[in-house]
Amino acid sequence: MSELASLTTAWYDVNARDLPWRAPEIGAWPVLISEFMLQQTPVVRVLPVWREWVARWPAPADLAAEDSGEAIRAWGRLGYPRRAMRLHACATALVERHGGEVPRRLDQMLALPGVGDYTARAVLAFAYGQRHPVVDTNVRRVAARAVSGLADAGAATTPADLTLVESLLPQNVAAAARASAAFMELGAVLCTARTPRCGDCPLRERCAWRRSGAALPAGPSRKPQRYAGTDRQVRGLLLAVLRQAAGPVPKPALDVVWPDQVQRERALDSLLADGLVVPRGERFSLPGRVPADL
Repeated sequence: MSELASLTTAWYDVNARDLPWRAPEIGAWPVLISEFMLQQTPVVRVLPVWREWVARWPAPADLAAEDSGEAIRAWGRLGYPRRAMRLHACATALVERHGGEVPRRLDQMLALPGVGDYTARAVLAFAYGQRHPVVDTNVRRVAARAVSGLADAGAATTPADLTLVESLLPQNVAAAARASAAFMELGAVLCTARTPRCGDCPLRERCAWRRSGAALPAGPSRKPQRYAGTDRQVRGLLLAVLRQAAGPVPKPALDVVWPDQVQRERALDSLLADGLVVPRGERFSLPGRVPADL
């Protein structure tokens, strides 16, 4: 199995994208920020926001010192804004529990707000060079195809996925961390869901799926998420008004963003329930302190 890792790593050494969170000595906090932002979001959208966050909040204590509303504001249109609140809560926990440093132990990482199995292992592997199976959708697809001969690994990560990917990692710790990054890059760039570039793949001679004929499923492996006209879109429009405002916003200024009153009220109620928006009398704002003169 380690042959797959060595072939993929050799390809990665030559072809890896030049992404700033991969820079040597970048530090664990910028890597953690990138992992929060990259969840369900393309790299091209993350890059400018990540740079702004790292420049503004170079350490967890810098973000923790701000209101969570500032994190939501700086998140911009990156999508899924609850991630901004969770990252702020994570920064606060890092200050309170770990002296403002990102811990090096898996159990401590998993105990942080907003940090799940994937994020915890990704940060430990990519920031600290540890040996962990880092399993996202791309890695699961590479393993399913190269080892199991399946076109798709299914909808959700299972313990079997972690076991399989760990079996592919070299025993050498540094080599394993590099292989984790390489498998992820291969799935993102070549071994894609619908248009895999098998001719360019370093595993083409070892891939069980390619040997079986490399047949793709007849339909999409998962139903594409619709955005236009959904509550998610309305939530985004409401948040955009509040992010741009210097203080609390009156209700009529929110009402104009969407014509369907029922859907608009439902979206606003969900933002209030999530803590992304707070009522200020007859007005609304992002969470946090409001200047006395507003």
